Amino acid sequence: MTALTSPSSKSLLNLRNVLWADTASCAGSALVMILGGSWLTTLTALPQSLTLWSGLMLIPIAAFIAWVATRTPIPMAGVWLIIVGNVGWVLASVVVAIAVKANGLGTTFVLAQAAVVAVLAWLEYAQLKNQAT
Repeated sequence: MTALTSPSSKSLLNLRNVLWADTASCAGSALVMILGGSWLTTLTALPQSLTLWSGLMLIPIAAFIAWVATRTPIPMAGVWLIIVGNVGWVLASVVVAIAVKANGLGTTFVLAQAAVVAVLAWLEYAQLKNQAT
């Protein structure tokens, strides 16, 4: 099976909606990190280059997730790539939280973002499995 059909349920918690939530979180985070760079650096003590490049990286990621969300049927390989990417983001965030000298708010910002991404990855995985059965 290489693609998933749309769920018959009208539930708000379906794979397509979770993908749109992931798209929104990527795009929102990108805007905060790119446009709020110096403000975010002052507030969190995170390096401005880290927040800028992380934000820039999220733009094509958000575009890809949106592209996957608009396909009918939803391509399973695309969803798996998103899940793996989200897990990678969570792991990288933990490394950043440990390795980068940020203040408490900066560490909280990084770990809170990682927690949201972890929940999205779990929801995507759960919905993927739910639709495959």
